[in-house]
Amino acid sequence: MSQSDSESVDFSRIHSGGGYASDFDSDAERERSSKRHDLIPKQKKTTEKVGNKRELENEYGREEGKIHRMQILSMDAYTRHKKYVNDYIQYYGGSEKFFKRDSSRDKTDIDVIKEHHKFLWDDEEADTWEKRLAKKYYDKLFKEYCITDLSRYKENKVAMRWRIEKEVVEGKGHFSCGNRKCNERDGLRSWEVNFAYVEEGEKKNALVKLRLCSDCSYKLNYHHKKKEILPKKKKKELESRSKKHKSRHQDSKDEDVDHPNTSSSREKDKPQEDEKSIWSGPAKISEEKSRDEEFEDYFEDMFL
Repeated sequence: MSQSDSESVDFSRIHSGGGYASDFDSDAERERSSKRHDLIPKQKKTTEKVGNKRELENEYGREEGKIHRMQILSMDAYTRHKKYVNDYIQYYGGSEKFFKRDSSRDKTDIDVIKEHHKFLWDDEEADTWEKRLAKKYYDKLFKEYCITDLSRYKENKVAMRWRIEKEVVEGKGHFSCGNRKCNERDGLRSWEVNFAYVEEGEKKNALVKLRLCSDCSYKLNYHHKKKEILPKKKKKELESRSKKHKSRHQDSKDEDVDHPNTSSSREKDKPQEDEKSIWSGPAKISEEKSRDEEFEDYFEDMFL
């Protein structure tokens, strides 16, 4: 064998063994296979340790703030104000007297009444706020009810007088029977009577209420039936019920006689009419009530 034959190269073996393959190709292939099999990136193992003091304090402060926030949101404005003031005194020092206003010149309702009290006021408007308050308070309390003596009711003689301060405070003639010798509190009814009296030498008349129990009401109306006063809400309910009953009764008659089959069609058209009425004109603006009207609403359930 010649030297050239011994040094000949078998290219098939070299190719199968990857003799002439590039090193860059093998590295790229290994990288692709690793990405294909290792989709989740490997994380370095770290030793667990306790957080530092500052982080713990911050986290505790956040949680405590959430709790206090929920507590504060559940309070009303005045309770919140008291809490803030008390916290300021507790944490920063100081005295509660600093936050108290001067109440030496304050007056209660009864103080104003005593200063400006009269049995009956003229219709002219009072000048000051105190006088307006006194007039309103008096009109709704002192002038509303009176005390009566029904001991001689069979002779058609009924005596009446204004209530004194003690009786006003105790509710005599308002929450209990207005008869001088009766203290019944259940089943009271209100009667409107004409009260004639003399003040400063001048004869005056006023329509007042007598709150009497059932027995005393019988005595008051023994000769003449007096006008009974019903509460506004009860009166409105009775009037509305009677009107609804009359309208329903009349509508049912008309439908039965003229159009017996139109009731169902009317009920179907009601929602459409309500929707159209929203856009038919400008929205109604509710007028703000005056102070007197607010007082009237407030005292509506108290003066029966």
